[in-house]
Amino acid sequence: MRRTLVPVIDTPPLPPALGGVVHTLQGETMGTSWSVKLVADAARRLSPLHKLIQDQLDTVVAQMSTWKTDSDLSRYNQATAGSWHRLPDEFFSVLEYALDVAQASNGAYDPTAGALVNAWGFGPTRRYNEEDFVAPSSAELDFARAQCGWQRIQLDKTTHRVLQPGNAYIDLSAIAKGYGVDQVACALLQRGIDSFLVEVGGELRGTGVKPDGQPWWCALEHPVSTSLAAATANESAIEIIAALYNLSVATSGDYRRYFEDGDTRFSHTIDPRNGEPISHGLASVTVLHRDCMAADAWSTALGVMGAEQGLAFADRHDLAALFIQRGKEGFEEHMSQSMMALLQ
Repeated sequence: MRRTLVPVIDTPPLPPALGGVVHTLQGETMGTSWSVKLVADAARRLSPLHKLIQDQLDTVVAQMSTWKTDSDLSRYNQATAGSWHRLPDEFFSVLEYALDVAQASNGAYDPTAGALVNAWGFGPTRRYNEEDFVAPSSAELDFARAQCGWQRIQLDKTTHRVLQPGNAYIDLSAIAKGYGVDQVACALLQRGIDSFLVEVGGELRGTGVKPDGQPWWCALEHPVSTSLAAATANESAIEIIAALYNLSVATSGDYRRYFEDGDTRFSHTIDPRNGEPISHGLASVTVLHRDCMAADAWSTALGVMGAEQGLAFADRHDLAALFIQRGKEGFEEHMSQSMMALLQ
């Protein structure tokens, strides 16, 4: 049976003006795709809006990509110990929020875990899916662990500068897509577009309603069993859809990127606290939040914590989260109190 999540809103969104139609724009960014559905007059010129969206996302890449050697982030990561760096405002805002989440989660999310991400083959080089890739040795992991630690990063909030303490490798992949979604949403609102659905690599944010008065509905992502025997009717009944009334959704899952070594499965989600891929059986975490950047970061942090610890944390901090855990009889679903409150 399909279930619905609907946020409590004081004033329902007004329907778009008569004559509005849904336009779809698409492109590529951050190694993935983006799409925007927006409501506007049928005669509205779309090319300026397409450029506006692409420019917002290109800015995120130019500032925060670890894949581009000339990005602001790559230059920081390659800088000498003890040097201070003036960051663009967008970059500084994202890093500041990332460090706040790191502190609040006690390091379950850590933007300085890039060296560990790279060591396990999920960074821009020496990839896990390349033919000659091998899992890191104990010595390599010890070296990567020594480079991590969000507490090492010092910010000067007055001048928007950040200290490179030495060999710090910041990776904002778990937050930059969400931030890009938020930036696109803000840019559209500034252009007078107040009904849209923005998606970047699976992270979404919806605002307003469609011409028929319906919200932007989103089916919450759920892992699919790899064996037909496990694809039970029980799992198909887990489908949940959410009404994105000024709401964002982000999912962190271990089933998209991983590698296997013998009988061991290594997830792309790394626990910065021990330097190892998560192994607690959590398949995915989905977070609903007003801001996509927050949903993106918290889905990662809760995914590292695992279902038991993550659920308790989400309840203490009023986070709307859905946990999908691998069980003996298939996937098991756990919802935080804030998520259950949205069920209709």
